[in-house]
Amino acid sequence: MKTLEEVAKALKNTYMEHEVDEKLPLIQEIQRLKKEKNAILLGHNYMTPDVFHGVSDITGDSLYLSKVAADTDADVILFNGVHFMAETAKLMSPQKKVLIADLKAGCSLAESITRQDVIDLKQKYPGVPVVTYVNCTADVKAETDICCTSANALQVVESLESDTVIFLPDRYLAANVQNLTQKKIITHPGSCMVHEMYSAEDIELTRRQFPGVTVISHPECKTEVVDRSDYSGSTSQMSDFIRKSEAKKYFFNYRMFYGR
Repeated sequence: MKTLEEVAKALKNTYMEHEVDEKLPLIQEIQRLKKEKNAILLGHNYMTPDVFHGVSDITGDSLYLSKVAADTDADVILFNGVHFMAETAKLMSPQKKVLIADLKAGCSLAESITRQDVIDLKQKYPGVPVVTYVNCTADVKAETDICCTSANALQVVESLESDTVIFLPDRYLAANVQNLTQKKIITHPGSCMVHEMYSAEDIELTRRQFPGVTVISHPECKTEVVDRSDYSGSTSQMSDFIRKSEAKKYFFNYRMFYGR
């Protein structure tokens, strides 16, 4: 667990000094309660800096957080993320109490498909394997043959013997995978309401405004955005790319906040 001094130092990179002073008492109280309840706080990369750096014990992508939390001796998992992330944590830690910080925290992509939608597709295309992006509800996962992440989507699709694959629920991730495989991809009209806002025009305008900028996109973005980016990958892959890159300026086609 970070000391208050370490937390304050990290937060001063983002907040003004008086804002940090205002946040520290609550952070200190949360740290105390974590010890008292034997709780672990998971901070998704989308969290604000005070949550990400201030109170989170583990930070990263949703699946990574759930996997690491399952190996801890914590009695309580508090997931600072959206519903499907907390569901995944519960699936991987059935013996632990799993809480979500905000009951209203939903995901437009996860909400774009239901269990019945998957059942209907399986009936329409009998025998065709179903690959589901991990960013979906437990009900949808239950009807799936195999789950994937944005990092291994292509690898999972290529691992299947079938020449045709149902890929759910993100139509843009599916389209980007389709561009990299010879298999036929059947998809569903789901999308992330944030990622789909980015356009090729955004990239062109950014490059004109910031010559030499390195453009990075998530594969949940439209193909026109991915094709015009210098790099496209999952959150962890983007982090690795930036750490190894010598570029000085970056433009993210990605939802914020990005805690790193």
